[in-house]
Order: sequence, then structure tokens, then C-alpha cells
Amino acid sequence: MKQIAEFHKVSLSQFKADCKLSNAEDIYGSIKLPTRATKGSAGYDFFAPYTIELKAGETAVIATGIRAEMDEGWVLSIYPRSGLGFKFRLQLDNTVGIIDSDYFFSDNEGHILVKLTNCSNEGKTLSISKGSAFAQGIFTEYGITRSDNTQSSRNGGFGSTG
Repeated sequence: MKQIAEFHKVSLSQFKADCKLSNAEDIYGSIKLPTRATKGSAGYDFFAPYTIELKAGETAVIATGIRAEMDEGWVLSIYPRSGLGFKFRLQLDNTVGIIDSDYFFSDNEGHILVKLTNCSNEGKTLSISKGSAFAQGIFTEYGITRSDNTQSSRNGGFGSTG
């Protein structure tokens, strides 16, 4: 296996700015870095920094408190955990979160935010306990075209590159 990345916590001030909960400072200390469950796991589990409850049709933005430092030429893709998607139709609002290697250097410290919707058509309420895995990230190597000469840099998240 290639070792190409490292997870870090964002600063407390960045977490407080994005979390928007009154107890963000208390939550910050218990943020867990993503880990793989087994040596054969492709995905790194992202853990809920606080309890999340979503009724059918509800949406929430989860401030994970996590940033990913990775080698150039790699991307981190974020997906809901398979079981939550299967049981509750839990979906990421952008279907797959794409975390580029240069996002780490953005003004928001590359803070990974995950927007989830409980798309249950059976009226099921989804409850994710603090510390439970709710999403997974998979690192993938990618290529570019031979004629690519892009030189611009990112500064921000959603929509920051146009």
C-alpha cells in the first residue's frame, strides 16, 4: 500500500466557525481522526463529532473537524457508510464529496464538511450517536491530460474554483 496522506484536526477556531453549535469547544476535544476498520478496508471511517438525528427528508451539514493532507495526484472521495445508505437511503447532497489535495491549504484549513440527507421514503428517523462512523473516505490516484498546463490555486471549498 502507498502511504500518501495524513488526517489532521482543524484548529479550534475553524471548528467553532463551521460547527455553529454553542458547545463546539466541548465537542472539539473528542473529535476522532478517521481510521480503517480492518487492514482490508479501502475506506477510512469518519466519526460523528456529535449526535445527529435526521427525520425522513431532513438535511444536516456535519462539521467533521477533519482535514486531509495528501500527496499531489491523489483525491479523497467521501461517501455515506454503506449500511446507512442501505437502511435509511442516507445520501450526500453532492452524491460524492471530492476533496482535492490543494484543499488542505485553503483559508478554511481544508475543513471537511459533509452535507447529508435522510431520503427514507418509509418515514424512518436516522440517529447517529457521537463517535459512530457515518461516512467513509477513499483515497484514489488520478491522472491528467498530456496537454494540461493548469497553474491556478484553490482558496476555499464549494464553488471556489468557478
